[in-house]
Amino acid sequence: MSPAVTEESRAASDETPIAKRILIGEPLTSEELEGQLLPKKMALPIFASDALSSVAYAPQELLMILLIGGTAFLAFSPWVAAAVIALLIVVVLSYRQLIKAYPSGGGDYEVASTNLGEKAGVVVASALLVDYVLTVAVSVASGVDNIISAVPGLNPWRVELAVGFVVLIIVVNLRGVREASQAFAIPTYVFIASVAVMVVTGLIRWGLGDAPVAESAQYAVQAEDLTQAAIILLILRAFSSGCSALTGVEAVSNGVPAFRKPKVRNAQTTLALMGSIAILLFAGLTLLALITGVHYAENPCHLIGFDCTQPQPSLMAQVAAATFGAGSIPFFIIQAATACVLLLAANTAFNGFPLLGSVLARDGYAPKALNTRGDRLVYSNGMIILGLAAAAVLIIYQAQLTTLIQLYIIGVFVSFSLGQIGMVKHWRRELRFVRGAERRGAQTGLLINSLGAAFTVLVLVIVTVTKFTHGAWLVFLAIPILSVLMIGVNRYYRDVAHETAMDDTVHYGSTGDVAIVLVGRLQKPVAKAVDYALAANHSQTLALHIAVTKDEADAVKSDWELHQMPLPLVTIESPYRHYATPLIAFIEQYREQHGSSVVTVYLPQYIVGHWWERLLHNRRARRIAQQLMMVHGVSITLVPWLLDSSGLIYGRSSRPLPGDDRAGRIASYGLVAHTDDES
Repeated sequence: MSPAVTEESRAASDETPIAKRILIGEPLTSEELEGQLLPKKMALPIFASDALSSVAYAPQELLMILLIGGTAFLAFSPWVAAAVIALLIVVVLSYRQLIKAYPSGGGDYEVASTNLGEKAGVVVASALLVDYVLTVAVSVASGVDNIISAVPGLNPWRVELAVGFVVLIIVVNLRGVREASQAFAIPTYVFIASVAVMVVTGLIRWGLGDAPVAESAQYAVQAEDLTQAAIILLILRAFSSGCSALTGVEAVSNGVPAFRKPKVRNAQTTLALMGSIAILLFAGLTLLALITGVHYAENPCHLIGFDCTQPQPSLMAQVAAATFGAGSIPFFIIQAATACVLLLAANTAFNGFPLLGSVLARDGYAPKALNTRGDRLVYSNGMIILGLAAAAVLIIYQAQLTTLIQLYIIGVFVSFSLGQIGMVKHWRRELRFVRGAERRGAQTGLLINSLGAAFTVLVLVIVTVTKFTHGAWLVFLAIPILSVLMIGVNRYYRDVAHETAMDDTVHYGSTGDVAIVLVGRLQKPVAKAVDYALAANHSQTLALHIAVTKDEADAVKSDWELHQMPLPLVTIESPYRHYATPLIAFIEQYREQHGSSVVTVYLPQYIVGHWWERLLHNRRARRIAQQLMMVHGVSITLVPWLLDSSGLIYGRSSRPLPGDDRAGRIASYGLVAHTDDES
């Protein structure tokens, strides 16, 4: 690294607050971005933690819905689980095609925008953003559920725990992608290994005639009377809840730019590994839950004999207790690993949401701030927005998993469906132009994505029908509202670009160049502003005092003459104690008399070091500046006067006076810096 870069890094580090450096680490240079890219072994826990962790609650939700009709309905669970697995296989294969065709990181949004038009793309983006927020909320709520299953005494602190974990995940992600992957890799792999060991152990015991039995197997279930139509609806609802196992599949396609080269191959391999592991764990845990006889009810009071005033242990906790024994070391390992991976599943959203936000900002559908990398080369603004939104959802729904799960997966299947339909159109267009091996590849892609489109649209219909009245209508309300806002943002940026576009009608040169130094009382900050104005060598420079009282005006005039200031002082009265209004009126009157001029207003301003000092100053300069910004032809120069307390920020005082040879020095980055000790 060159000395200049080293010096710049040191300066950047010095300017970063100590608390920020402790929390998220030292700033990284843009050249270090390549070092933040992920190998496959680190990308798997980052992008696949959501899909892998869903095996902890997808079987639970599936069996819970079937138990509404009674224990006899558990006979449908293998078929429902098989349908979920078949859908997962199709979706994984479909997204491998999408990664190959659109590797830029836009995912379903880019596919829909390119092939189906702007409105479809915006709907997909809105659906994904909503789903990412719910992913964080559901994952954290499920993780807290598993913690409470192991330590029931924490139940009164459910919401506080959930919000605290969201804050922790934000901080870890703000430290950078590489550090987050290192922090999350071990818990993810421990979860995979521990659940696999539990499933194998349970199946071996079952095969040897010593099948583990869950504690809840002894409880009878108070079933509801169902009509034939209600039975079909119940099975479909169980299927839609089981489909939560598919969430997070799209995150890999959105995160292709975060992979090391070859990006496409590494992303496809990671997606295949994620799908394979998720299928094996989902199938194994569902089978083991049936073997152990787990009864997990939507309403715990429907379990006859169960004390429903106590929190109901999660399915994972019950299976682990049945297989290894409650209170055993393997039991606590599985509970800890499950809680960790469920909490870390939110990390998938903390990678997908900021990346998608950056793409939307680049295309003009989201605020430009979302496309800005922070000190650690991550899209930190997107992470903070996601965390705040998820925390709000957790507080509103009291971190109750059963309630939150009803809002879940709607958004992801909206994006699945439109993305797959877009891919079908993509391959049909490609088939018109390719021949030979490329044509066979396009035909294969068309077949896979056609299946994916058919399956995901069907599931979207099922999920909508079965979840709409259980709270999912809120998602269908949020998606169009967000879509309209995004289109509005795009139109705003388009209008601004049109308004500010360069053309040949621009005229250069003005008839005058006037500087006005605003004077409250004659103090050193005003003297510094006068020095600046004179150094700029304007055509005309004058000082202006806005007099609220006659005594004040006389005092300023007397001081001005006493110190023999090198500028004429103009005083204007303000009987209503306004400052910006009479100043603007003076500028307009001056222009009427002397013609069009560029007017520069110099405003002295205190810079303080303590937060409480801001409360002790009226900040009048900023308020005047904000109003002057609305006046055409006026530029504003804020002249900083650093009080001694500002040394807390910069490590040194900064108060050059007129005539001081340090006053005109130029600091790095092309900004004017005024310090007594220049390094």
